[in-house]
This record gives sequence, C-alpha cells and structure tokens, in this order.
Amino acid sequence: MSKSRRAVLAVMAATLLLSQFTSKAPAAEQPKEIRIGFQKAGIFPAVKQRGTLEKIFKEKGITIKWVEFQFGPPILEAINTGNVDFGYAGDTPPIFAQVARANLLYVAAVPSIGYNQGIVVPENSPIKTLADLKGKKIGFGKGSSAHNTLVATLEKAKLAWSDITPVYLNPADAAAAFASGNIDAWSIWDPYLSLAENGKARVIAFAKDVQESNSFFLANKEFTNAHGDIVALLNKTFADEGKWAEANRPEVASKLQEATGVDKAATTRAVERSNYTVVPISDKVIATQQETADRFHKLGLIPKAINVRDIVWTWTPGS
Repeated sequence: MSKSRRAVLAVMAATLLLSQFTSKAPAAEQPKEIRIGFQKAGIFPAVKQRGTLEKIFKEKGITIKWVEFQFGPPILEAINTGNVDFGYAGDTPPIFAQVARANLLYVAAVPSIGYNQGIVVPENSPIKTLADLKGKKIGFGKGSSAHNTLVATLEKAKLAWSDITPVYLNPADAAAAFASGNIDAWSIWDPYLSLAENGKARVIAFAKDVQESNSFFLANKEFTNAHGDIVALLNKTFADEGKWAEANRPEVASKLQEATGVDKAATTRAVERSNYTVVPISDKVIATQQETADRFHKLGLIPKAINVRDIVWTWTPGS
C-alpha cells in the first residue's frame, strides 16, 4: 500500500473517531406523562384544582398525573425511585434524601415567611416556654421540615436533643396522638398547624422564631437531565401561579378548601400567612440549607456531612 493511500486511510479513521465524540446525542424522547407529587401543604393542591398545568402541557401532548402523599419524605422517595418526576417538600426531606444518595435535584425554592410551621401544645398545658419542653414527648415527622423546626427550637432553648423524647409520627397519627394527650407537644406545618389552633392548641414557637427556612421544588435527576426544558416550564408555571396566589388569597383559600376538604377557617388562616413566590435557588438559599444540614450532622441525626450545592440544578427564568 502506498504511503499516500495509508495517509488517506489514517485521516478517514481519525475523522470517523472524532465524529463519535463530536456528534450530538439524539434528543430525549418527550414524555407522555408528568407525575407530580403533592401534599396538602403549599400551593400544589390549588394549582391542581385550577387545572393550570393540564392546560399548559396539553399543547405539548403531555398529560399530568397528580400523586398525593401525607408529607415530604415519601414524595422524595417516590422521586428517587422514578415513580414521581417532580414534587414539593420542606427543607429537611432533601437533606435526608441526599444522605441516602437519592436520585434527585433541587430545582427551585419557595422562601418561607415562617408563620406556617411551629410547635403547639394543648391549651391547658403547663408548657409555657421553650425551656419547658425539657423531658417532654414531642411528635413530628422524621425527616420532615417539622424535624428541623424542633431541632432549631431546642437549640434556641439551649436544650440537648437527649432532653426530649422524640415521637416519630406522620401528620394524621400525630394529630390523633396530640388530641388524645399521648404526646406533650407537636411540631407541625399548615394546614395541620392551623387546624390545631382551631382546636385551641397554643403555638409556643413559630418557625420564624427559631430559624430561617425555605421549601423546595425537587425533581428526579435523570428526568431533569433529559428534560430540562420541561422542568423549567414546570417552575415557570408554578411561579406564575404563585404570582396569581399572592394577589388572590381568598380564591386560593377557596381552591385549597375544594381540593383538600380541610376546614375553611383553617385553610384561610394558612393561606393568609403563606408565601407563594417561587424563585431560583440562590447562594443565600443554599447557605441556609447548608446550615440546616450541618446542624443535623452535628447532632448525629444524619450519618455524614453533605454539600447541598452538589444536587442543585440551575434554573434561569426566561432562558
């Protein structure tokens, strides 16, 4: 074989090899359905009731499936396993999920005003101050945002985690335990918090009194990497709904009451003290979330330190 022919073949081989690395991968096939994990907290039930997502995604040939959960940790487990694509939770569930190497990402945040979560005691309870929680049985959802509220409350009261008896209960079971006197206090969020107040429970600390916190939109990592445009559209749609909610609280309360069946007065109170503004995840939000993760690690409530930023997806509105 001549030198010139060998040179041509070498160039052809190199070109073929290079093309394998530079050619674009085929676009991910558009999903036919988006599965949304939701709970009674937040704006999701109202958006579901309004049918806004259905209208937006119908134009793309995509249907919306809503999957209800009692609280955040099961939503994130469903996102991790791929049974749900997108969901809403408070600050603590994604920390526990990240420790367990869950297959999910933070995709947007909802800063909290701090009045829609707190610790309640029965109206006639001898517990008057945070320090009075020492030696008491306190119910809350393990790995939920209420877990963090309790941890921060004890920290402010200069009480150790060992100074209380934690009782891990989902919201429904905790409500029953609280009503029957089987727990002394309950760390919980709206609308359950507002319902407890309707039942004459006393709030001894709102979240705002002990910490700064955020709630989050989270999505399956593989889904997000394959369909970033869809995740961005979900964020935008919820952000637009959030703007509507900020300006139309009575209607939000009405839609939530229709969707959840929760008492109207309790729902109205919860809506009045909620923030519905959806924002990209900023450095400040990450720093606040990192403080929470570090607090849990320091107390031995999670087995290892984590870097929150490692699972943050960047959403740039309008791009």
